[in-house]
Amino acid sequence: MRFIRAFRDFSSFHPIVYSLVIGVVLARIATSMSMPFLAIYLSKSTAMTPVEIGLVIGAGSLASTFGGFIGGNLSDRFGRRVIMFGALFSWSGVFVLFALVHHPMLFLLLNIMNGLCRSFFEPVSQALMADVTPPEKRMKMFSLRYLGANIGVAIGPLIGAYFGLSAGGNAFLITGVIYLLYSVGLYAVLQYFGIKQIEGNNKSKVKLGDSFRIVRKDVALRFFILGGITVGIGYSQMTVTLSQYLQANVVDGVILFAILMSVNAITVIVTQVPLSVLVERKSPLFGIHIGNIMFALGFIGFAISESTLAWIISMIVFTLGEIMNYPAGSMLMDRLAPEHLRGTYYGAQSFNSLGQFIGPSAGGLLMSAYSGTTMFIVMACVSLFASIWYTTGGRVHDKLAVKNGRKAFNSGV
Repeated sequence: MRFIRAFRDFSSFHPIVYSLVIGVVLARIATSMSMPFLAIYLSKSTAMTPVEIGLVIGAGSLASTFGGFIGGNLSDRFGRRVIMFGALFSWSGVFVLFALVHHPMLFLLLNIMNGLCRSFFEPVSQALMADVTPPEKRMKMFSLRYLGANIGVAIGPLIGAYFGLSAGGNAFLITGVIYLLYSVGLYAVLQYFGIKQIEGNNKSKVKLGDSFRIVRKDVALRFFILGGITVGIGYSQMTVTLSQYLQANVVDGVILFAILMSVNAITVIVTQVPLSVLVERKSPLFGIHIGNIMFALGFIGFAISESTLAWIISMIVFTLGEIMNYPAGSMLMDRLAPEHLRGTYYGAQSFNSLGQFIGPSAGGLLMSAYSGTTMFIVMACVSLFASIWYTTGGRVHDKLAVKNGRKAFNSGV
């Protein structure tokens, strides 16, 4: 009965939530059928060296690390729709230009813009979804959004490979068109459901510099960001160094990596809703801690796996950690954020991307200097260490919450 009730709850969100979830699916399909092939596209269509290509690709992640905080603050001040549509329409143009330009510096600038558009749109869209969702349903809402994102990521590369889009700029043109069509459709939906009335006149008057000072003084938030960065260092090994390790050390390692990516996507799609039901009544920190433990067990499994079945089981365990950790992280930020600074706090989550910028280099150095086994074991320890940051942040928050008569995070753990 509990699961039936949960599925009924998933059908009771505001139409704006469903519009944004559908948009997440479409956006991830479009992005993942083009951006994973960016390095191949640049190597084929330009004379850029591998170092230059790495710089171009890394610049997008670095830009998104800082852009989310700026976009979140601007959405608090000027409204969600202004920032969202500015990001979406700009994003559409960025992808079209990817297919048309040829100069390395232009690719660098475009990928910086790509990172900024992503970091503006995603936290602001999350903040808008939270604006129209009752607090008791937000964990399910974040889980639904995360499920949609993974469905898109699972489908996109298959479409790109099937149509041979990785061979040229068509993938980027199609991605740009999809974003443009979605932007127009979302604009119509938000207008129909009265986005102006939903936003009202309760916009924050806190400027960017003031927001930065407020966030800087929030000690709990600083610890949570450190925890997110640490998790990102570990998680990035799954998408970057794992493929290199399998290619170098396992027969048909590339095929095995493709299988593991499919296992990751299928596990998310199948288990996301049931797991969200199990943890919805718990503290967000509960989900994060369990997720970190599952990450660590997955890494240990990667370190000792000697058969395809063992690799698949390890990936399932690792993915369960992903399902527990990431929606709970969004819920944690929702609980922490003051109403008038929700966009700013959601945007502050983009600082977590610094971990995904650091992680591949750190993992590569460990694998080169020692071995893949050592790298995986170290990353298991890194994942567990992240819980220390989160626990410390939770204690700081709870101490202030009890003092001010508010609910503590650790209740329900």
